[in-house]
Amino acid sequence: MMSQFEPEGTSFERERAILEEIHKNPELHHNALIKLMVPKYMAKTTFEKTKNRMVEKNVLSVTKRGNKNFYKITENYQKKSLQLMERFTHENYQHLQHEIKKIDDYHHKDVNEKILTCIQLLRELLETDNGFTLLDSIKNSKKTLYKDEHLEIQEMISKVFNIIFNDQKFELIYPVVMKYVGIYTLNNFE
Repeated sequence: MMSQFEPEGTSFERERAILEEIHKNPELHHNALIKLMVPKYMAKTTFEKTKNRMVEKNVLSVTKRGNKNFYKITENYQKKSLQLMERFTHENYQHLQHEIKKIDDYHHKDVNEKILTCIQLLRELLETDNGFTLLDSIKNSKKTLYKDEHLEIQEMISKVFNIIFNDQKFELIYPVVMKYVGIYTLNNFE
């Protein structure tokens, strides 16, 4: 199973190839860009899908002149992506604060719902903490700017584990949660 942090196959290579060609040839329209890319780097449908994903992610912007589309690397992409990452990380953080307050309903769920709830919460907490870590690293690697948020996330993670540890079905819930959150335990305890 592929991790959420691994790029899909060679998609990053395809994205890089498209970015390089657009950077080298900023005045190429859509069809001319296809002629450069296909079949040298990828098939036409792969090019279209990759290009569309990059437009959706705002890595590329599209300008229409007449009936032709021209692509360019989005201006200030670094600044815009950082602002977007910060906004999403804060929104996720606030959402998780709210969700953790509702976790008391956990004991009324069946085992599968408990496992699903814990997996989802832990994955989102870890992802949000990673977002704050990236923001800290990019903004000022010498200082933890989101110290309070990191500490609160740590407390929320602790609360989820305390609920798991205190559940009657702990022995069923804990190993499954650990496996699906991506934290692997040793196979052989000696």
